Amino acid sequence: MWLWKSYRHRFVPWVVFNLSKNEKTLRQVTERSKDKLVPDEEVSRSLLKLFRALHGKRGSHGELRAAHEQPVPQFSGEEEGQDGGRDAMFQSLGFCIDRKPSTLPSAGAGVFVTRGLVSKGATVAMYPGTIYQPYEPILLQSIRNSFVFRCIDGVLVDGNDKGISKMVFRSCSGRDRIGPFVTSDTTWLTDSPRNPLAVGQYVNNCSNERPANVCYQEHDIPDSFPIELRQYLPNVNYSQETRRPLRCVVLVSLREVAAGEELFSNYYTIVH
Repeated sequence: MWLWKSYRHRFVPWVVFNLSKNEKTLRQVTERSKDKLVPDEEVSRSLLKLFRALHGKRGSHGELRAAHEQPVPQFSGEEEGQDGGRDAMFQSLGFCIDRKPSTLPSAGAGVFVTRGLVSKGATVAMYPGTIYQPYEPILLQSIRNSFVFRCIDGVLVDGNDKGISKMVFRSCSGRDRIGPFVTSDTTWLTDSPRNPLAVGQYVNNCSNERPANVCYQEHDIPDSFPIELRQYLPNVNYSQETRRPLRCVVLVSLREVAAGEELFSNYYTIVH
């Protein structure tokens, strides 16, 4: 029963039914979603800082690099594993996050800040998974799947790392290679994601006792995003024919979050 109460806010049919029958809730969600908490450029800059650190480069050509951005330390190939990812995260973003048993009873895994300090408005995590447009089929993948995330425009993100969802993601990721370049990261499907941000699907819902300290924000990857860094993106389109930018959902901090704190979001709040 507790699991249902917690995850019903992610269960697409339940959300659609309750929003449609509750005009007040729909109005609140819409009003809270008019303006992004953090500009898209800031989100892209944070992702680029981390991805460049993971990639072992000091920078790349492209429109998204800020003029004041400092060079990112290089990391050797021996640090490519999970520990290397955490080191890269701390040196580039100033904090680390990781999955650990949640402080909520019977909640399973949660996401914690394990090192450093998260500043307000920082990009703390990413919600990985296959991206489905509103018209694309997801019935089989959604059965007994509590990790389907619905964006405001109806786009769905399937963040389940098991079963048919896992197979679909791997298949789409392999399909979308561009020559020698991999355009998405499949390691979030394992216990050791190369991109340490790709654990956002394990952030638990807030409660009266544990208020939200992060919120979801939709972020479309711009065409100018460096192709050699797309291998760290934990998202892939279900359809190869979609002309829309790749949708990513990031979690942005609502306040400073210190080491040792668990991240909590409000499943009803999405900043569009």
